[in-house]
Parts: sequence; C-alpha cells; structure tokens
Amino acid sequence: MSKQGTQPVDGRAPLRVDAEAMRARILQHLKTSIGKDEGHAVLHDWRMALSLALRDLVVDPWFESTRATYRAGAKRVYYLSMEFLIGRLTEDVAVNLQLDDVCAEALAGLGLDYRTVLADEPDAALGNGGLGRLAACYLDSLSTLGIPAFGYGIRYEHGLFEQKFQDGRQIEIAEGWLTQRHAWEFERPEVSYEIGFGGTVEERDGAACWQPAETVIASAHDTPILGWKGRWANTLRLWSARPKKLFDLDSFNRGDFIGASTPEAMARTISRVLYPDDTTGTGKELRLRQEYFFTAASLQDLLRRFLSEGHAIEALADRVAIQLNDTHPAIAGPELIRLLMDEHGLGFDAAFGIARDCLAYTNHTLMPEALERWEEALFARLLPRHHQIIAAIEARHLAETGSSVRLIADGHVHMGELAFVAAHRVNGVSALHTDLIRQSVFADLHRAYPDRIVNQTNGVTPRRWLLGCNRALSGLITDTIGDGWVDDLERIGALSERADDPAFAERFREAKAQNKRRLCDWIAAHQGVALDPAALFDVQVKRIHEYKRQLMNILETVALWSAMRDAPNADWTPRVKIFGGKAAPGYIAAKQIIRLINDVARIVNADPVTRDLIQVVYPENYNVSMAELLIPGADLSEQISTAGKEASGTGNMKFALNGALTIGTLDGANVEIRERVGAENFFLFGLTAGEVVARRAEPGFASAAIAANPRLKAVLDLIARGHFSPGEPDRYAGLVEGLYRHDYFLVTCDFDAYFRTQREIDAAFCQTGDWTRMAIMNTAGVGWFSSDRAIAGYARDIWNARSLLAEPGRAAGGEAA
Repeated sequence: MSKQGTQPVDGRAPLRVDAEAMRARILQHLKTSIGKDEGHAVLHDWRMALSLALRDLVVDPWFESTRATYRAGAKRVYYLSMEFLIGRLTEDVAVNLQLDDVCAEALAGLGLDYRTVLADEPDAALGNGGLGRLAACYLDSLSTLGIPAFGYGIRYEHGLFEQKFQDGRQIEIAEGWLTQRHAWEFERPEVSYEIGFGGTVEERDGAACWQPAETVIASAHDTPILGWKGRWANTLRLWSARPKKLFDLDSFNRGDFIGASTPEAMARTISRVLYPDDTTGTGKELRLRQEYFFTAASLQDLLRRFLSEGHAIEALADRVAIQLNDTHPAIAGPELIRLLMDEHGLGFDAAFGIARDCLAYTNHTLMPEALERWEEALFARLLPRHHQIIAAIEARHLAETGSSVRLIADGHVHMGELAFVAAHRVNGVSALHTDLIRQSVFADLHRAYPDRIVNQTNGVTPRRWLLGCNRALSGLITDTIGDGWVDDLERIGALSERADDPAFAERFREAKAQNKRRLCDWIAAHQGVALDPAALFDVQVKRIHEYKRQLMNILETVALWSAMRDAPNADWTPRVKIFGGKAAPGYIAAKQIIRLINDVARIVNADPVTRDLIQVVYPENYNVSMAELLIPGADLSEQISTAGKEASGTGNMKFALNGALTIGTLDGANVEIRERVGAENFFLFGLTAGEVVARRAEPGFASAAIAANPRLKAVLDLIARGHFSPGEPDRYAGLVEGLYRHDYFLVTCDFDAYFRTQREIDAAFCQTGDWTRMAIMNTAGVGWFSSDRAIAGYARDIWNARSLLAEPGRAAGGEAA
C-alpha cells in the first residue's frame, strides 16, 4: 500500500498518510463538512471532501511557515498582481504533498475515479494569460524555496469571462467559479480595511488631510500556497469589496428596494470582473478603482504586519520587498508615500526614499501604448491626494536627473514612468526584452537611472507543468535520472546523454503518443471532432492579439489546405491545427481573427478531399486545465510573434519542457530557448527586431510583400470574396484591407518564410528518429527556465530576501497572519 507524508518546516517527523487513512479523512469530511453519506453523495460532494481532506494537511506547514518567519524576523516579499491564474488546486496540492497515488488509491476504494473527481473542480477565474500564470508559478516557487511571501490581488467573483462561440463569434458570459464553495480559501472577516475614493484634500496644521467622498471595505480571503514536499507554505491574500454600510434599511422600508441595495452593488462591482471593458469612461474609472482598491488594501495590510513586530517605520525596507507585476499596481508608490506622510508623520523626502527602497517593478511590454495611463482629470477626481504626490515625485525626479521625462503629461498620468521612477529596480523578463526596454520604451529614463534596469528571465514551475500535467513523460524522466529534477530542474539536462539511446527514444515517443491519445479523446468528447493521433499536432494557445499573429497562422492554414486540395495525392504530412485563447471584449480586430479561425475550421473540417490531411480545432474557453491537456500533447509549439513585441512568454518554455519543437521568431525568451536547446532543434523564421523597424519605414511594404507572394495573395483573395463566410461575403474585407494598407505586425512580410519553414517541419516530422532526438534535446535543454531559478534571481538581485527552510526554531502563533 502506498504511503507518503508531509514534511513540516520545524523538522518533526513527517505526518504519514496512506490510502486507508486518506479514505477515512475523505469520508469524515463527506459527513461532517458536506453533510452527506456515501449513498447520497454526488461528484461535487466527493471532490469537496477530497479537497478538504488535503487542505487539512496543508494547514500545519502553513502555520509553521508563519511562525518561522516571525521568529527569524525575516524580510517578506509582497507580490502585487491583478492576476493570479492558479488553475485547479486539488491536484496541485496532492502532487506537492506527494500524495497523488495515495488519493487515487483511496478514491478507487470508494468506487471513484481520481481523474474524474479532479476534473470537477472549476478553474479559479483569477487571470487571463501569461501575466497571471507567471504570478502563480512564482508563488509556487517562493514556497518551494522557503522565501516568506504574500501574493496580493483581487478575489474576482466572475473573473475575466467564460468564452463561448456563437456562429464562430466570441461571446462573453460571466464566469461562475464561485457559484459553489471554494474549498481552498479561508475567509478573514477580521482583516479588513477602508479604501477611499474622491473627495478633497485639506491642509491641517501644515499637513495634507485627504477626506474621501466615498469609502468601501476591502475584506481578505486567504489561500495557502504549498511548495514542493510540503516544506513551506505562503499565502495568496485576495481582496473582495463590500460596502461600509451594508444595507439601507430606511430606503427598503420606504419601498425603495433597489436603492436599499445600491451601496452593496456598487461596492461589489469593484471585485466582480477582471479587466472590465475600458472603451467607455465608466469602464476606465472602474479599472482605476480596482487597481487602487487592491493596492491600498495590500499596503495597509503589510504595514499592519510590519508594525505588529515592533519595528520603527524607518526600517520598513529592511523587512519589506514589494514587487509590482506590471503597471496595474503602480499606484503603490504614491499610496505608500501617502501612508508614510499622512498616517505616520514622515516628510516627503524620507517617505519617498523608504518607498523607493521597498518597491520594484516588472515591465511586461515593449509597446508604449500598452503602458497604462489615466486621464488626469479622472485621476485627480478619484485620487486627489495621489495626484498631488505624483506631482511631487515628478518634481523631485526632474530636479535630480535633469530628465525631460514627465509623469504627468499631455493630460494623462503615465503609470509606467511612475513605476520606473518610484522603484529601486526595474526588470525585464527576457534578455532581449531587457535590452529593448533600455533602448526603446524607457530609453530616456535608463539614461537618467543607468543602474536601475536588470533582467530576470521568466520561468515556469516544473511541478505543475511537467510533473503534474504530464505523468507519462515525468515518470520516464524520474525512472531515468531520479526525482531530483522536480526542485532542481537543471538536472534534466542529463537527458541529453540519452538522446541517441534507441530504448529511451522509444519510451519518449510512447509518452508523447499517450498524451496525444488523451488529447484526442478530450477533443472528441468536447468538440465532436475525431482526430488522428499520428498527425502532427500544431498548437498555438495564448491571448488573442495581433502581435501574437494568430492571423498569420490561420492564413498559412488556408494556404496549406488549398495546396492539399490541388494535389490531394501528394506526399503530405497530416496536420492538426489547434488554437486556444480569448480576446479582450473591446478588441474588435482580435475578435475578427477568432471568427475567421472558426469559419476556416468549419469549411476545412467538412472538406471530404482533405479531411484526412488537415483539421482545425479551436476549443472554447482556454484556461489552465485545458493547457494541461494541450501542452503535453503538442508536437509543434507556435511562438510566432512579431520580433520585438513579445516580452518573454512562458508558453514557449512549457511546450519545450514537454517535448514539443518550436517554430518561432527571435522574440522574447525564444532567443534564450534557442540558445539552450540548440539552433538545430529550433525552427527559426522571420525578421529580427531591427529588421522589423527598418521594414516598417519602407513605403508600401505590405502591399509589396503581397504582390511578391502569389500564394499569400490567393489566400487573401479567397477570404476577401467570402469563401469562408458565404452568407456574408464582405465579412473580412476590412481585415484583408488592413493587411494591404497597414500590417503593423508584419504578417505579410513574414508569411513566406513562415510557410517555407512549416514545410521543412513537415519533412522533419516524417523522420521519426530525428524528430524524437530533437524533442528530447528540447526537454533536456530548458531546465534553466524554471521559476525556481527566476525567483532565486529576484531574491538575490532585487529583494535581498532569503530562504528560511534550513533554519530551526519557531515563534508562537497560529493564524497565517
């Protein structure tokens, strides 16, 4: 019988849990927590009972980690992010506790399938794409490394949205992940803070006094984030908004039932939806409210914790490191200065110096237009005191540096520039990205602060993105080199020594085949499309955006399908094109691309001539759980963004780790991946970042590229005349016209190289032995791209934080404060 256990941080003997004991824990929770017996329990009940049984095993290491932090007087890291795309947690915890097999055996003894029970858990709707998934990986690594930390964000009731397709169009409906109890969170009603908006700033006794016109309450909900082997656990603290006055009974008794509930409805709006559509003024204001709400609550919370330990406020930076994940929490600089000045009596210079020493900012974009900025009138109305403080920060910055970069300019407050000036470190997320932000986005600020920008290339957690999601491959790796790779991923490089071992290669191929069969079964069940697992599975899954060039992918798909129709008996490599991802509700061009992909899929998949040669699949509502199916089953990873636009990417790392080969440009972390896996194991195409800039300067470059490529012109003609939208022939006329006239992301210029490289891939895939060797070298070569390595770099170069895992001794305390 299998038996595993947790390993508390205080060095006590691990708690042993076997299948029989786990079964008893599940049944106890079924009875006492769910209120059901075995005969009446449904799937949801069993999943909740399993989650609660596992949660019990997390609480002790969670509390022990908190005690260790207090005893050591250790510096804490506070990671502020609008997104934490944590996915399902039950399996994640079971894997980290090494109880996966124990749970499966326990449930089997109750007549239940472990995988079916796990699949009942909804994905936590707390993020959208790479930003949120990176934050989740970093929380995992902070706990695995034993670095005391909190993640801070918003507890969105409805997340981004649930994506549905209607006649090929993306339809957004509210996510319902919290319509059932969330097993992994602990509500903390005693941890709440008042957050103000609007009002006026008065001067009292020579000091500024902000009098907000309205106030909401931020209320905490905690989720323990467990590291590998249960040795340490940190906290994800999410804020929900509620009104200061819960219910207007007078209005209710007068018959004004709607008015009575208005305060609650307006407050809850702040924590309902991630990234509300900001194409309207009210949408913009709500986004700013959200960003200030969670940032202000988080800063009040960390100050409360710091002061509870008896430290002087002047020592804040010795115990607190605050990481801003993109510009969304950039208001942290002015807010921390406000608290230090207005609440703790410091002067501006002292407050600014402390805040800067605490704050660091991660930049995630090379597009200046993507750096947040707020209309000054809106900002000053909603946050009048912060507007004053930003003006003071700007004045100090200009006086210190002589720079011409302003934080308030052209009627806007520029949050990227504010984050840069208010932080002591600014980091890019790949080597190329960091170089480019020095040269472009923040070139002037880099000249003013030449030592501020550093690089920390992104990473992914191998616990979820290999051990958990790819049992076939991770089992082979552990059989081959042991399990030390799970928390030291660079050990996986030893697999390169097996790349020419026929027996190992055969087992590697079988692991991929097993994952592809699993993916085929899932697509058949959810899409009604039967796929051939022997075909090349070509996958592009990511947020839908023009710079990520899903449009180029679907144009190449049409070109390939057309060629196959013209010569169906030629020696083609069968291919399955798989897309996944959501477009922002107000992003019209991206939503047009989604509809085009679905229209092409409808025509191509119904074609009897090519049905066995090419199929196109676009499952709706891409999320973490879907990624855990698609990534292990992929043969080819599409990383085809316009060079100079992708900051890093993390999907590229996950695919390569799971044995997919990459077709990509020299963009983001692709550059470093190619260096580490070997150029011969990477399918490179396209213009470089410098060539992109030069090509854009050429008049008529797009129409010239189309004219020089009859294949591309034929594809665009096919789309423009309505072949894929016969009921609405001009549906994509604007999309095609945009490629001829603008094509800012150079789809037309890179298309020919992309198409040719895809045909090289067709030929390579047919050479099974060579393809397998390249796949092995990809898995072996990307050990450096672990989030553990990335977090160790942040701790060393930015936070000056350390691990406490090896330190004995604990303080009193129970709650994960």
